[in-house]
Amino acid sequence: MSLVDAVSPGVTRGGVVLVPVGSVEQHGPHLPLDTDTVVASAVAAGLAPLTGGVVAPPVAYGASGEHQSFPGTISIGTEALTTTLVELARSLTVRAGRVLLVNGHGGNVPAVRRAVELLGAEGRDVRWTACIVLGADAHAGRTETSLMLHLDPGRVLLHAAAPGNTEPLADLMPALVRGGVGAVAPNGVLGDPAGASAEEGRELLAEMVATAYDRLTAPVGR
Repeated sequence: MSLVDAVSPGVTRGGVVLVPVGSVEQHGPHLPLDTDTVVASAVAAGLAPLTGGVVAPPVAYGASGEHQSFPGTISIGTEALTTTLVELARSLTVRAGRVLLVNGHGGNVPAVRRAVELLGAEGRDVRWTACIVLGADAHAGRTETSLMLHLDPGRVLLHAAAPGNTEPLADLMPALVRGGVGAVAPNGVLGDPAGASAEEGRELLAEMVATAYDRLTAPVGR
């Protein structure tokens, strides 16, 4: 159930609210700008029945400075995202007992971690999890293409899909940090979308939900 659907009866006092945290950034020539937001929202929706929670509207703008050289990318930066998440969670915890941030973009991690740290220091029950699976490629490759073929196939331009830089992300990080994604992948793809399928996307989403649930229910500090 979404938070909007739950407005009439109101969020149960002491209940759980899941907040998808995404981005508006390039995802190669074949995927939509809001891919991370779509995926984070889907993972949050999968977590809702497992946690007894409701899903809030997503935080659609994130920290995407590494993609800024590509058209369409809109980044609010780490500081602004941190403040947004802190104020959002403060508002939600007036009524909700717990807030779970479901992050779909790696560039958001410093902001998400800092927000959770600040909110925890205030005594608020806020945790976060990432939308991840083992063996995933880094950006706009087979993993995200399969997910979008499952979640929103009409917006995937398979005719435009092309491989990008397939080197391990760890090897690319020094150049990526210096010059952004465009410095290592002119088409904005870190991976290869070849072989992507809706069926694989369905399986990946289920794995993401299971992994996220495991993280959220693990002892604090794990």
